[in-house]
Amino acid sequence: MKRPAPRDTPPSDATFSRRLPAVAVQIGIGLAAAAFVWAISSTVLDRADGRPRAGIGGFQPTAADSQSAPPESPADMAWIPGGEFSMGCADPRGQPFGGPDPMRDARPIHPVRVDGFWMDRTEVTNDRFAEFVAATGYVTVAERPPRQEDFPDAPPENLVAGSLVFTPPSDPVPLTNHYVWWNYVVGADWRHPTGPASSIEGRGNDPVVQIAYEDATAFAAWAGKRLPTEAEWEFASRGGLAGNLYPWGNAFRPGGRFMANTWQGRFPLENTADDGYAAVAPVGCFPANAYGLHDMSGNVWEWCSDWYRHDAYATAFAAGKPEHNPIGPADSFDPQEPHEKKRILRGGSFLCSDQYCARYIVGTRGKGEPSSGCNHIGFRCVKPR
Repeated sequence: MKRPAPRDTPPSDATFSRRLPAVAVQIGIGLAAAAFVWAISSTVLDRADGRPRAGIGGFQPTAADSQSAPPESPADMAWIPGGEFSMGCADPRGQPFGGPDPMRDARPIHPVRVDGFWMDRTEVTNDRFAEFVAATGYVTVAERPPRQEDFPDAPPENLVAGSLVFTPPSDPVPLTNHYVWWNYVVGADWRHPTGPASSIEGRGNDPVVQIAYEDATAFAAWAGKRLPTEAEWEFASRGGLAGNLYPWGNAFRPGGRFMANTWQGRFPLENTADDGYAAVAPVGCFPANAYGLHDMSGNVWEWCSDWYRHDAYATAFAAGKPEHNPIGPADSFDPQEPHEKKRILRGGSFLCSDQYCARYIVGTRGKGEPSSGCNHIGFRCVKPR
C-alpha cells in the first residue's frame, strides 16, 4: 500500500527533527496530516437536558430487532441484535465535556438499519495479534521501509521503517498545529509502540496499536472476521440508546466515575491520568455498554471499513428512507485534503480531550490515511450471523 507522499515542512521548533533526518521527518508529517486533520461541524441541542432535539434530521427511538442470538457464540464476541436507529451526532458544543467542534460531517442525523452481527467485546490485544503474526509471518506496514518509488526524492538512507508517536511538547503550544506533538519515530511498530526502546512485554492485554488499515484487514481475514462498517460500529456503540452523548448515557462521569480512558489535564502538555492511565489501558478496564462492549469510547481509535466522505450523511439523508446495511461511499473525499484517500476511524482515544478532540462522543467521526499507524490506533472485528 502506498504511503502518502512527503509534502509539508516541519514547524520551526520541530520536535520531529530531534529523531529523524529532514526527508524522513517530512514522511512523518505527511502521515500526521493525513490522519489527524479533523472535520468541524454543527446542529441544535436541547440545552435543558443535554439531549438532541428529535424531529426532522433528529434522533428517533432505536428499534432493536427482537430475534434472539444464535445458539453458538464465537469466543469473546457479543451479539448485536441489529435494528433501525438514528445515525449521527448533534452539535455537542456547550455540553459538559462536549469540546469545541460542532461535528458537521456527522450530520444530517439520518435513519439506518443494520442486521444482527457478532462484535469483539474488546479491541484486539497484543497477545491476539501476536498469535496472528506467529501463524502467518505477517509484517505490518510500520515494519516495512517506505519504498523508493513512492518517495523518489528521498535519499535511500532516509527510507527507514517507523511510525507516528505522540510526544508531548515541553511548553504550551497552539492547538491549531498538531505537528508539534507528533513524531515520526524510526523503529516504532506494534511490538515497540513508542519506539525501539519500548516493548509490549507484560502488556499482552493492551490493545495492539501502530496498526494501519491493511494490517487490520489482514488480521480480520485470518480470524474469519471482518472490520465493522461505520453504521455497524455506531449501532453497537450506542447499546440500544438513542441520541445519547456516550455509550453509557449523557453524563460523562456519572457519580464521578470514570467510564472511559481519555485525557485529563492540559492537552497536549500533561495528562494527569486521573482515570488511572496516561496512555493505553488494558482492554476491559472500564464498564461495558448495554451490549457488553468495552472501550467504545476512548482508549484507542478503531478502523472501520468505510471510505470517508465529508458529505456521506447528506447523501444518505437525501435518499429519504433508511439505508439498509450501508457499506459507505464508493470513494473518499475530504475537502481539507482533497488528494488523500481516507478510511473511517471511530471511538476516539486516550488523547481525546474536551479541549481538543472530543470524539469520545458517540456518533462523531474520525478519518485516517489507510497506511498511517499511530500509537493510539487499533481495531476490533465483527462477524455476520
